[in-house]
Amino acid sequence: MADSIVLPRAHSRAISLPTIPWYLWASVIGVTSAMIGGQWDISWHRSIGRDTFWTPPHIAIYLCGIIAGISSAYLILAPTFGKLPEVRRASVRMWGFYGPLGAFVMAWGGVAMLASAPFDDWWHSAYGLDVKILSPPHVVLAVGVIAIQIGSRMLVLGHMNRSSVEERLRLDWLFLYLSAIILVTTQVVIMELNQRVEQHTAAFYIAVAITAPPVLIESAWTSQRRWAATIVAGIFTLCIASLIWILPLFPAQPKLGPVYNPVTQFIPPAFPVLLIVPAFALDLLRPRIAKWNVVMQALACGAVFFGTFVAVQWPFSDFLMTPAAANGFFGTIYRDYATGANSLEARNLFLPAERNFPALMWIAFGTGLATSGFGLAWGRYMQKVKR
Repeated sequence: MADSIVLPRAHSRAISLPTIPWYLWASVIGVTSAMIGGQWDISWHRSIGRDTFWTPPHIAIYLCGIIAGISSAYLILAPTFGKLPEVRRASVRMWGFYGPLGAFVMAWGGVAMLASAPFDDWWHSAYGLDVKILSPPHVVLAVGVIAIQIGSRMLVLGHMNRSSVEERLRLDWLFLYLSAIILVTTQVVIMELNQRVEQHTAAFYIAVAITAPPVLIESAWTSQRRWAATIVAGIFTLCIASLIWILPLFPAQPKLGPVYNPVTQFIPPAFPVLLIVPAFALDLLRPRIAKWNVVMQALACGAVFFGTFVAVQWPFSDFLMTPAAANGFFGTIYRDYATGANSLEARNLFLPAERNFPALMWIAFGTGLATSGFGLAWGRYMQKVKR
């Protein structure tokens, strides 16, 4: 009799252990590949120049689209044709196919990414080298990558919101990691405005107010983990900082001219902006405003984010212009081959602030309030995602 009681209980524990499906791990690997490949590709352009389409970073980027295509096709076709009944029960119907909503978003993103590849190659052949991050083919690529990232998070959230408490806590780490990768991507998109020479302009603060609060606030309200925003910003900071410390270890030499600055190693990105400070402030604020209405929460979050970010980033950008920051840790000693000795970056000078700087800073503040409201609304919606 004792054995008959013990065995079922042991068996029950065995089957209740939290497991993470392979397609969730595949989505994590895919978005990580795109993040590393994207940063590597930017460094390649700044250190070597565009030499061929088939560079290792390009392959890493488009591997994300291939992985997303395979995993999303499996999650759509298998339930549609009678396989994976547990997925079919948690699916939406679209154009006669069944699958998780995140799988359809990932599939669209994968198509956009792969379509951008020949578009980008043709663009360079037709118009030569581009010096902008947001060229038309790059925009298509960025939209595809972000769609895959959002779709991956929706897949994870679907499992989280259908899971037990134990499994939800485990999946929550994947969700926060994917949120951090989205934050990395948004800061890459605005990288032409967030360099250290730009950080005393209102345009810089407007760009950050558009991109950062929605990710941090939505992630914190969706996860509900005590320090969710801080974890997201911490992973973001570590991802960018690690590239500063790793990329220059590898040799590189320009293959295009003119070369205004001799380069002998890969040039890393700029030191990450201090989003971890407003993220920490938001985590402190969140339990104190939990019972407020949405409008008041948005105003409080936007004001706290913008106030703390300006308070820490403005003096920190001053520090980055000093000899104390001229080292491999902060990375201000690295300049790409097209940046000469007379540039503002080489002379550690800020771009002059706009003539209407005070008015534009008020616009940045208002933007932060608006995007905080969007982040709150999106977070409330994401808490309900189960399909």
